[in-house]
Amino acid sequence: MTAAPALLPGTKTVPFAGALAAHGDRTAVIAADGTVTYRELAARVEATASRLGRERRLVLVIGANTVEALVVHLAALSAGHPVLLVPGDHPEAVQSLVDAYDPDVVAHPNGGQWVLDERRPVSAHDLHPDLALLLSTSGSTGSPKLVRLSHQNLQANAESIADYLEIRDTDRAATTLPMHYCYGLSVIHSHLLRGAALILTDLSVADSCFWELFRNARGTTFAGVPYTFDLLDRVGFAAMDLPHLRYVTQAGGRLAPDRVRHYATLGRAAGWRLFAMYGQTEATARMAYLPPDLAETQPQAAGVAIPGGAFRLQPLPDWPEENTGELVYAGPNVMLGYAHAPADLALGRTVQELHTGDIARRTAEGMYEIVGRRSVFAKILGLRIDPAQVEAMLARHEVASLCTGDDEALVIAAIGTGAADARRIRNMVTSECGLPARAVRIHLVADLPRLPTGKPDYRAVRELARPADTGSSTPEHPIGSGPEDLCLLYARILDRTDVTPDSSFVSLGGDSLSYVEMSLHLEERLGHLPTDWHATPIRGLRPPEGEPPARRRTVETSVALRAMAIFCIVGSHIHVFGIKGGAHLLLAIAGYNFARFHLTTAERGERIRRACLSIARVAVPSMIWIGFVLPLNDDYTLANLALLDSALGPEDSKTGMHFWFIEALVYILVVAVALLVLPLADRAERRFPYGLPLTLSGLGLLTRYDLLGLPDRAQIPDAVTVFWLFALGWAAAKARTKAQRIVVTAAALATVPGFFPGDPGREAIIIATFALLVWVPSLPSRERVNQVAGLLATSSLYIYLTHWQIFPLIEGFSRHLAFLASLIFGIAYGATANHLMRALPSLLALGALRRLTRPGLRARRSSDALEYPAASATGGG
Repeated sequence: MTAAPALLPGTKTVPFAGALAAHGDRTAVIAADGTVTYRELAARVEATASRLGRERRLVLVIGANTVEALVVHLAALSAGHPVLLVPGDHPEAVQSLVDAYDPDVVAHPNGGQWVLDERRPVSAHDLHPDLALLLSTSGSTGSPKLVRLSHQNLQANAESIADYLEIRDTDRAATTLPMHYCYGLSVIHSHLLRGAALILTDLSVADSCFWELFRNARGTTFAGVPYTFDLLDRVGFAAMDLPHLRYVTQAGGRLAPDRVRHYATLGRAAGWRLFAMYGQTEATARMAYLPPDLAETQPQAAGVAIPGGAFRLQPLPDWPEENTGELVYAGPNVMLGYAHAPADLALGRTVQELHTGDIARRTAEGMYEIVGRRSVFAKILGLRIDPAQVEAMLARHEVASLCTGDDEALVIAAIGTGAADARRIRNMVTSECGLPARAVRIHLVADLPRLPTGKPDYRAVRELARPADTGSSTPEHPIGSGPEDLCLLYARILDRTDVTPDSSFVSLGGDSLSYVEMSLHLEERLGHLPTDWHATPIRGLRPPEGEPPARRRTVETSVALRAMAIFCIVGSHIHVFGIKGGAHLLLAIAGYNFARFHLTTAERGERIRRACLSIARVAVPSMIWIGFVLPLNDDYTLANLALLDSALGPEDSKTGMHFWFIEALVYILVVAVALLVLPLADRAERRFPYGLPLTLSGLGLLTRYDLLGLPDRAQIPDAVTVFWLFALGWAAAKARTKAQRIVVTAAALATVPGFFPGDPGREAIIIATFALLVWVPSLPSRERVNQVAGLLATSSLYIYLTHWQIFPLIEGFSRHLAFLASLIFGIAYGATANHLMRALPSLLALGALRRLTRPGLRARRSSDALEYPAASATGGG
């Protein structure tokens, strides 16, 4: 048993922190640089406890998800030293608390080493014997108001959590939340109590390296706040293969009932459980949990009290409904009380039960539901924010303001004018409170709203946040990056009237005609676009935390490559230069976009409907143009019009194969859709989103290397021999880990060479650009470059279709002018065609598709963004 030597009589400790050695050689910590056993951890804790000494001292620990920070924290708890745990990513808050509480020891990182700065040998404070831990309730503001927690609080809450979560010594929990946050700390304590392992990391769930670490460490659980689940949607969590995952926990703010139900259903299908929980720092961490078997039927409930705890409802005059009142909690995890200054560290218990400030209703089944808030505090993304403190902070910077908030955002009315003032205020608030920029809504007004009595009118401030507001205030995001602004942008570009913050580009039926335009507008407004922005709800799109949109622009790699490809293809056909390989690269991009825009979580019938519309969006404009030019010359035949030239057309035609790429893409998409029509294939794709396309690519190599005894390549459709490239692009889009991306890149490196005998330059271009697509989501750019790239990428299909007829008219006069004219004419034709193409989904009321679609499912517009850009750069480039 680990303990600091020769503790003074009467010194209290936290039992689990002193019992680490009892777990022997079991793994305690898995970190990037290796593993630590419980025996090794106990030895390091004991050595650090000895350094801290016998005399109780106030130890300030910079919170970090590192072994060093964990050792100091456990050492202090095991030796009876009160710990003041502070956020490690906010130096101003740390300094504020150092100034306010004058700790005796400061433990912090310094140049890669962990330092114990012993400021005095004995404490300058009178420390109550029960005091074990001090935590902030106000996020990263550095507020001197702290929660005083006892040794019993920590032990009891850890035991209770381990009890209802049924934590086993074989569990391995990832530290998805910071150590200084009570929720994140409770994960650490409860797992150490049971001898389970911690996967110690500060990586985000949005980082593919996190999931690589989680799988390699055989992770069984992780915790999340509501924002975490937005990130999970973005990274395709539903399709991930996590064979050891047992359960997921959620707390830190209310998760919408539909989201609770969605993740509970997802977990039930995948074999893990969702625990939605409710807690406050004042209760050490947890007060209630929703039993997983009720998450789908009662997702709105906070649940039942944790083991050892109990709730009661205190009636309130403003809430006269039966079984409704302020939620009051009692249990061994209720704090000792608050500390506002060092003198309060000598206090014992001043609180017997916790008045949560939440208004709750008790259901007939005994569940508690939170229906409102009584206090003025706002709990945003798991951080409790005191609006009065925000007002005071802004006042120190000579900004007059009123501040209020709810579970989603902090709303501030401030006197000021112009975007610069709004940006300055937002930066101050995000820096002070530790909130992301999207959770701070700034409204500039000439005068602060007041009631007739002269008191602040906070209701009027809340009204400013409503989208319908047309008052004199400046929009909450002057730079146009707020959810309401983005809803308007989506509505305009997609021509929809039903856009909400929960909509995504995919769910709104966004297609390739609008994909490039939307991505460029969003990049301009947000400064950065996540890889899966098209599937991310609008409310999840935001500028980098604490910053306005960056001035430095980027362009999505797939957009840049499509623009480059059509530029090179047309230029090569006119012999302005000779850069070939673009069309075959675009086959890979077609597969890449097919996976991104069609293989979503939608029902099988909806997937098929959208994919069929995608095929129509490639074929229809191609057939219209070919039909227009067919009677004007003898270059094309009816086989071209029907997109069957590669199958039926004369082999000696030099012009008939102008549209080989479109034909190949249509054939490949038809095969892909036919595959997904099969329920077994649909299930296989959802279960093995990366493995299936990699397998298909392998099968495609049978025709790529002519292992089936096929006729000469000139006598069969190109789709037969190039399918493997489409499948490789599909696999690239589903590659989530570094290892998977390496495999896809290596496959291209191994299979592209030799496809064009005697033309290694073309093969090198295909390999290099494919690797760029796999490894580099976006490229540095400029606004003007983005505009040009957007025009070329959006109009690429039309440029390809028309350039065969445009450049011969001018080529004899000037090749360069013919090149420019081909691009301009294609862009102009595209502008007209794009408008007409938007009506395509409503014109294609195909009975066969209706039968494939779930009964009662209302048809929506296609969300394809593959086909168009990919098909755009066709031709023999």
